[in-house]
Amino acid sequence: MPRVGLVALIDMDGTLCDYHGAMSRGLAELCGDEQAPPPLDDERPWMRARRELIRHQPGWWRELPRLERGFEVLAELQARRFEVHVLTKGPAAASSAWTEKIDWCNRHLPGVPVTITMDKGLVYGKVLVDDYPPYVERWLAWRPRGQVIMPAHPWNDGFSHPNVLRYTGDNLADVRAALDRACADE
Repeated sequence: MPRVGLVALIDMDGTLCDYHGAMSRGLAELCGDEQAPPPLDDERPWMRARRELIRHQPGWWRELPRLERGFEVLAELQARRFEVHVLTKGPAAASSAWTEKIDWCNRHLPGVPVTITMDKGLVYGKVLVDDYPPYVERWLAWRPRGQVIMPAHPWNDGFSHPNVLRYTGDNLADVRAALDRACADE
């Protein structure tokens, strides 16, 4: 049974599921043998349109593969009896994603509550597990004593904050210690 008030929020895309890998594969399929797909952060209008086309395919969000590193952190949260909630951003331009994200969670995380929001900074928790620095910064702005576990990815390499621990897959002992401190602050 979770401990009352000991809330941990865990992100989906880039944390529990492989959004970036699925998007890269989708872009490669669109490019075919003609060219190598551009990087995911390419903001040219035609690249944004390609990403939107991929995200709007029925079932795309529902079928995202699991990221085991995120599930490793989830297991540590559950072992410490955190009340775990999935916290994910709902894309404004893809409302079907909201339903498919719930479907994904029901399949992979039955019984875990899900909050879909446009602003993660508004949601309470003692711990946030998220890979995206702008969401982390927004959340920490309202929770200066909050603890963040950040799954390591190229887009958050070099990000630093005293309350953020990057999880590389090789430092699970550090994650455990940070979560134990968050529990002790209860």
